[in-house]
Amino acid sequence: MTPGPRNQITDVAGIKVGNAQDEALKSGTTVILAEDGPMTTSYAVMGGAPGTRDTDLLEPDKTVPGVDALVLSGGSAFGLAAAQGVMDVLAQQGRGFQIHSARVPIVPAAILFDLLNNGDKTWQANPYPALGRQAVLNADREFKIGTAGAGTGATDAQHKGGLGSASLVLPDGTTIAALVAVNALGSATTPSGKHFWAAPFEIGNEFGGLGPDPQHGLQPLLPSRKAAAMAQHGNTTIGCVATDAKLDKAACKRLATAAHDGFARALVPAHSPYDGDLIFACSTARRDPPSDEVLPILGHFAAVCMARAIARAIWEATPQENDALPTFRSVIGR
Repeated sequence: MTPGPRNQITDVAGIKVGNAQDEALKSGTTVILAEDGPMTTSYAVMGGAPGTRDTDLLEPDKTVPGVDALVLSGGSAFGLAAAQGVMDVLAQQGRGFQIHSARVPIVPAAILFDLLNNGDKTWQANPYPALGRQAVLNADREFKIGTAGAGTGATDAQHKGGLGSASLVLPDGTTIAALVAVNALGSATTPSGKHFWAAPFEIGNEFGGLGPDPQHGLQPLLPSRKAAAMAQHGNTTIGCVATDAKLDKAACKRLATAAHDGFARALVPAHSPYDGDLIFACSTARRDPPSDEVLPILGHFAAVCMARAIARAIWEATPQENDALPTFRSVIGR
């Protein structure tokens, strides 16, 4: 197995990603766009403090068959308004779920809390609808990770967070991939501060090639820089896994649930009462349903991609003026 050509979620045929960010605001929005029409989607929440829009539609027993786009955004509850900007653009393009003569774009959203990261939050009008509009207009197969989109103002317990992505092409040709905005209460790095928890899953040097931490046994967690600099409650990691294999909503629900193993492998601790940890799972159905050999392990590889994407988000973060926390690479001198 190898990563796809981009090592990003856009290696899954039928998906584009768009970012928009405001450096003064220290926040942004990421849109996952269904390129050719609605994609089958579900989700799973395992954090105690989620912020969402239209996610009930994604339950397997609900009527809407697919989504036109998904939104990951900073801004806490203000950021949910980014989905309105995305809806406006898609409506102008004639996209949406048709009900007689009406069309309603289906755009579920999830948000992370980045309101205390030293950005300028003194807006007079909510900036997130405009960020959503710009993000969907920017959607392409090529997109930036690190300090971009929904990861612009993100942090983990020790370092600046960011937007990460990773993919795998399985032996039968199925592609599975992940996209994530890392803003966790926990840390993506081990207590030594020099290695990623996700190191056992790294392919090549995609997040530095630092290898596993040589320290053995249970190590005490470091005091959280984030809690000292901002607040214990300013968290949430949100992401999406996607595949070109044809899945129904129930299978997407199971895929999203399994992908949370990637959070637990790459962030310690994960799924806290103060994280809104959420994963969307999508099928673009460009390939046949997975075989009996692939279906049981598809969730495992979704979790592997998610763990790698989390580490890549931290590794690719870049410093900006007045950051609340340092980047990982600045701390280790890389």
